[in-house]
Amino acid sequence: MGLTGMYDYAIQTAKGKFHGKTEEHEGKLHFRGTVAAQAEKNQLWDAIKTIPTWQKDIVADIQVTGAPSAGAGTAAAVAAPAAAKTHTVKAGDTLSGIAKEHLGSAGAYMKIFELNKDQLSDPNKIKPGQVLRLP
Repeated sequence: MGLTGMYDYAIQTAKGKFHGKTEEHEGKLHFRGTVAAQAEKNQLWDAIKTIPTWQKDIVADIQVTGAPSAGAGTAAAVAAPAAAKTHTVKAGDTLSGIAKEHLGSAGAYMKIFELNKDQLSDPNKIKPGQVLRLP
């Protein structure tokens, strides 16, 4: 099974949202294109990250255009992409504290953990200076 087979879930998730190319070459799966919203980019990344070896398998350049999704009509002007929300970890921070501050519920800490699995291996181990993506 090639990489496209392994990442079939991510490729299916991209359908209708991702405008670009997904191709396999030099032993890596390349995603190059755009999505209309940060939420769509997050969905695609979440699907990619279901494969444990994604960091060595994937090369991705996925830009957020801020344009309406397919079927939502066209805009005369394309809005600037929304800035991704992040939090820089300070001494004494916990994922649950960050979740309470930014998401309104300490119990939402796993959302932050899941979104940052590329740099976190344990929700109880965050370090000052880390920049965490927020949902």
